Amino acid sequence: MEKFVIKGGKRLKGIVVIGGAKNSALPIMSASLLAVGDNIIKNIPNMRDVKTMARLLEYMGANIISKDDELKIDTKGIKKFEAPYELVKTMRASVLVLCPLVTRYSKAKVSLPGGCAIGARPINLHLLGLQKMGAKIELESGYVIAKASRLKGAHITFDIPTVTGTENIMMAGTLAKGTTIIENSAMEPEVIDLANCLNSMGAKIYGAGQRIIEIEGVDALNPIKNYKIISDRIQAGTFMAIAGLTGGEILIKNCPNEYLEAVIEKLKETGIIIKQTEKGTLVKGPKELISTDIKTMPYPGFPTDMQAQFMALMTVAKGTSIIKENIFENRFMHIAELKRMGADISVDGNIATIRGVNKLKGAPVMATDLRASASLVIAGLKAEGESIIDRIYHLDRGYEKMDEKLKLLGANIERIS
Repeated sequence: MEKFVIKGGKRLKGIVVIGGAKNSALPIMSASLLAVGDNIIKNIPNMRDVKTMARLLEYMGANIISKDDELKIDTKGIKKFEAPYELVKTMRASVLVLCPLVTRYSKAKVSLPGGCAIGARPINLHLLGLQKMGAKIELESGYVIAKASRLKGAHITFDIPTVTGTENIMMAGTLAKGTTIIENSAMEPEVIDLANCLNSMGAKIYGAGQRIIEIEGVDALNPIKNYKIISDRIQAGTFMAIAGLTGGEILIKNCPNEYLEAVIEKLKETGIIIKQTEKGTLVKGPKELISTDIKTMPYPGFPTDMQAQFMALMTVAKGTSIIKENIFENRFMHIAELKRMGADISVDGNIATIRGVNKLKGAPVMATDLRASASLVIAGLKAEGESIIDRIYHLDRGYEKMDEKLKLLGANIERIS
C-alpha cells in the first residue's frame, strides 16, 4: 500500500494545469454504451476511477485504446450486460452503466455500488425512475437486475436532487419511447456536460442545469465524436486551497471559474486573492487566513466535495469557523486525523466548529475517502515536520498525479510503498 511522506512548511509557487473532470468522464464513458461504434472522448484524466470504468467496459466486450488524454471506446463487441462486484466494488459510479445497458440492450445486472465510506448514498431514486419508465427491477444477492423491452417516457420527480440519478435517468430517456421529464434534477456542471455530449450524439435534451429537464426519446444515437469534457472544478478548488494555506502563489490553467463561484467567494472571505489573468487564474495566499463559515449545498451552493479541503484551511485561520455538512452524514471522518496534527475541532452532529491554531505539526495519518485524503495532503503541506499519509489510493481515485504536480510547485513530497 502506497503512502505520501510530506515535509511541510514550504511556500508553494508555480503553474498547475487542471485536467478533465472525473465526474464528467465516468458518465460520458458510460454513455458510449448507448451507441454502436467508435466513441472518441477527449480531455480524459488519468486516474484510478477512470481506469476502473475502462476495465468494466472492456469486461463487457468494448475495445479501448488510450492515448494521452484521448480515449477511444469501440462498443461493437459488447456481449456482457453485467457489472460484477469484483470490478466495481471500489467505485460508486459503476451504477451509471445501469440505464445505458437497459436502454440499449434491454437488460442489465449491476452490483450495488461501493466507493468512499462517507455515508449512505442509496440508488433507490434511480430504480424508482426506471420502474416508472417500464423496467422490471429485482434485487438479488447484492445485484440490481433490470429488464425492459423498450423504456417509455415518464414524469419523474426526485425527492432530493441526485447527480448520478439525474444522469442515469437522462441517459435512459434518450432512447425511450416518448418524452421523459425529470423534476428536481441535479444542476451540477457535470450533468450539463453529459447532456451536451448526449445531444452531440443526436439526443434531444432540454433544460440541463435547471431544476426541470425534458428528454424527447429518439430511435438511435450516434457514437461520441471528439467530445471534450470540462475541467475538474474540485481539483481546481483544491489547488486554490493549497495556495491559500501555504501562503503560496499558484497560476491555475484550465480553471473552470464559472463553476466555482461559491468556492471562490468563500476563499476570498478568508483573505485569499484570486484573479483571472490572460495566462490563467492566479491564486495568492495571505499572511494570515481569516475564519469564515460554510454550509454544503447542492450546486450552485458550496460543494460537499470541497468541505474537507476548506476545513484544512480553517485549522490555522484566525478566529472560529463553523462548517455545516448537509449532504453526507459521515463526511467528517478526516477530523480525527486533522486533530492528530494539532487541529482544534469539535463536532456536534453535522456541524463542526474549528478554532484556528498557530501551527499544525506533522503526524502519521490515514485517509478515509477521496476528499478527506486531499485535506490531509493540504494540512501536511502546511504542518511543521514530517507527515505520513496512508491509504492514498483514495486520492488516486480522483486526482491525477497529485504528488508530481505538487513537486513542480516546490513541495517536499514523496510516494513510497
